[in-house]
Amino acid sequence: MSDPQTGRPGRSQRAPAEVDKPSLFERLVEFLSPGPDSRAELIETLADAEQRALIEPESRAMLEGVLRMADMTAGDVMVAAPRMDLLAIDAPYDELLAAVIGTGHSRFPVYEGQRENIIGTLMAKDLLKLQRAPELNLRTLLRPAVFVPESKNLNELLREFRSNRNHLAIVIDEFGNTAGLITIEDVLEEIVGEIEDEFDDADAETGVYALADGSMRVAGNASIAEVNNAFGVALPEDAFDTIGGIVSHELGHVPRRGEVMRLGGLQFAVMLTRGGAVRWFKVTRPAPDSVLPTSDELGG
Repeated sequence: MSDPQTGRPGRSQRAPAEVDKPSLFERLVEFLSPGPDSRAELIETLADAEQRALIEPESRAMLEGVLRMADMTAGDVMVAAPRMDLLAIDAPYDELLAAVIGTGHSRFPVYEGQRENIIGTLMAKDLLKLQRAPELNLRTLLRPAVFVPESKNLNELLREFRSNRNHLAIVIDEFGNTAGLITIEDVLEEIVGEIEDEFDDADAETGVYALADGSMRVAGNASIAEVNNAFGVALPEDAFDTIGGIVSHELGHVPRRGEVMRLGGLQFAVMLTRGGAVRWFKVTRPAPDSVLPTSDELGG
């Protein structure tokens, strides 16, 4: 009697290599049209696919962002320490509220004593608990601060942000000092481009918004004429198109977050920068004899 195991194997008994072996046609296609062998070639392939209308421009940009992000670290996209918006643990409630309103952030690192001493993070919405129950201690509202090294890969950091539901991390250098901070929005913008915040409105007819403290939030790309009309001033409109352009010219460099300057009777404090340009200014009318505030005083 023959051994049933020595008979001709059925399809399910074939070796995996035999099952996965490419056909002659597949090998011929691969020979005539080989795939990209490097990241640069893959990016060129994506560009070619866009030109042939196989993918949309937005899709190509996102895919390229994913590829480039693989080589980027937290130190590449973080907000540097001098420009971090922080809250002091012993600051009075009114001061905390003004900082939250003035910056528009949803999360803040909180320090005690020196800015280097980060003791936790505060959700802006948690300030409502202090308003309703003033006897509460701010420390009880703090959430643990997350620290990551400058060398942290963005891919890995994004996975951690998603898994632990924490959207802000403090970046430290090789000596353990605070180098800056990074948010999940900073990481995602490397893939999808700039994310509009709650103050953005693509259909808005104005770039000037009133804030609760009486100051104005002005978009960096707002026209100079718009600023002149809003504040009743006469900034020159012939040499520059936007308020960000004239402020950059007067400073002699691209403004940084927390930087302050005065022009035409107005005080411009840089609230947010993106992609090498100012997104938002906080604009006020300073008293004639007032001293120009520091970035620390502005929370930058």
